[in-house]
Amino acid sequence: MIKKIIYSIVPLLVLLAAASLACIAGYFIFQGTEGQFSLSKIITKLTQLFLVLSIFPAMAYLKFTKSDLGFAAKPVFLKQVLQGLGLGFVTLMPIFIILYALGIDVVDQSEPWTAGFIVKKTTLSLLLALLIAVFEESVFRGLLLSGLKKNMPAVAAILISSTYYAALHFLDSHTEIPFQQAQLLSGFTLLGEAFANVLNPENASAFLSLLAVGAFLAVLRTQVKESLGLCIGCHAGWVWQIKMNGSLLNTDFNSEYLYLVSSYNYVVGPLVTGWLGLAIIGYFVYKKMQG
Repeated sequence: MIKKIIYSIVPLLVLLAAASLACIAGYFIFQGTEGQFSLSKIITKLTQLFLVLSIFPAMAYLKFTKSDLGFAAKPVFLKQVLQGLGLGFVTLMPIFIILYALGIDVVDQSEPWTAGFIVKKTTLSLLLALLIAVFEESVFRGLLLSGLKKNMPAVAAILISSTYYAALHFLDSHTEIPFQQAQLLSGFTLLGEAFANVLNPENASAFLSLLAVGAFLAVLRTQVKESLGLCIGCHAGWVWQIKMNGSLLNTDFNSEYLYLVSSYNYVVGPLVTGWLGLAIIGYFVYKKMQG
């Protein structure tokens, strides 16, 4: 039991190390750019970069191969990504249909609805979605889930990795430190605020929803061998739809059904939590019936 607790805390220590290094490096970048970019944003991006880089020494320590992380051979991987995009579309599009039908989402009449505009938005959103998915899936459903699963039951590994995944989305500070007032340790002040934000009860609805998102992807990863490509494609499909939804539609804040979404991005919330929760339960019920 103690061993499992230790293994569950290790990812937090890695995160703290990456964030602390980002605070120091971020200060010098902030000074070098003369405050052209927000210090908190610099630290956030550097933390993400260091987390990705931590995969390589962690793989060496755990003696993991790419296959252990879930990467299939290149032709299979690319096929999985495309299949995952389709899965992402099928699983999230019903949510947007419901949001539109209930009047939570309304068409943004101010946008220039031209073919060129839609193609540009679609392409840029998809490329950004793929970048986000590759980073997050490599870290959470790749290294973290695989490492935890090696030392504890799959259910525990899924829950812990999904909790870290959800928490990272709220690890942020909105405080802006002026260039003239920035000091070497300023980043640690922002880091403290960021960790406090994770525990903000106002984020509970979105946190549970992202926990369900992480669990869905983790189940997909554990049920299909070398399936990280499926997770990347599915994740990218979700992010792409969310970004397109934000570009083409607006949220009606006067809707009586607004409680179905959270203020995080007005997509994730109780509706997504329930939908993905049913999908996970339905899968295991079906699997049991087949077995």
